[in-house]
Amino acid sequence: MSQSLRLALLQMQIEAGNVEANYAKLESMLEEAASGEKKPDVILFPEMWNTGYALTEIERIADRQGERTKALLSAFAKKHGVHIIGGSVAELREDGKVYNTIYAFDREGKVVSDYSKIHLFRLMEEEKYLAAGDKPGKLELEGAGAGMMICYDIRFPELARKLALEGAKLLFVPAEWPNPRLHHWRTLLTARAIENQMFVVACNRTGTSGDTSFFGHSLVLDPWGETIAEAGEEETIVYADIDLSLVDAVRTKIPVFEDRRPSVYGS
Repeated sequence: MSQSLRLALLQMQIEAGNVEANYAKLESMLEEAASGEKKPDVILFPEMWNTGYALTEIERIADRQGERTKALLSAFAKKHGVHIIGGSVAELREDGKVYNTIYAFDREGKVVSDYSKIHLFRLMEEEKYLAAGDKPGKLELEGAGAGMMICYDIRFPELARKLALEGAKLLFVPAEWPNPRLHHWRTLLTARAIENQMFVVACNRTGTSGDTSFFGHSLVLDPWGETIAEAGEEETIVYADIDLSLVDAVRTKIPVFEDRRPSVYGS
């Protein structure tokens, strides 16, 4: 039985520290994505799209309890009847700490899940300014299990495997993955797709921030690790159609999960 979904990935430029410009850009790209001939079922955007990596001022400009982000995305999801995996935003919580957080919305505009980045990237000094999450990101989407990871998380295969073992058939990955590591980006995402036999949907930013440039190349991979869609380096919207029934077909053909021996090498 077909379980088709149309995806839209908003590969956007982000202005570090310019919150108003980033919200305006996102709203414009959301409207563009929803106004096409064939409306997407799911929309994804990049990591930290509201603030970029303006870490030295992150407490001041972060979204308090995610209120602005949730209001905007909830209304949009409900108006257009689409699922939104809301990239991730800098979210200031009541404990005074800032988290790198995804909010996921259903077609009625309800927040159905959230996930805060577990692994903080020390090369960009995230650990000095952000607090780490402590639970995996899981949700149900059109009756199928899905997982959420953020950027650096994809270097930790045990997290993706945990999500797969707990029912994920597709994995959403918002990112700000910079040059020169395009080879790592493609290779790690492809490995996560192949080893877990699931779709991987990864949305990267583009443009520059200070001395750092970002290459885009947002990707949609199938459970064989084959590329369904890949962007270039420009700001764009990437569309892709997937059929979740392929996951079961691949897992039946090569029964990796049945052949696991966790008693030998751990869970």
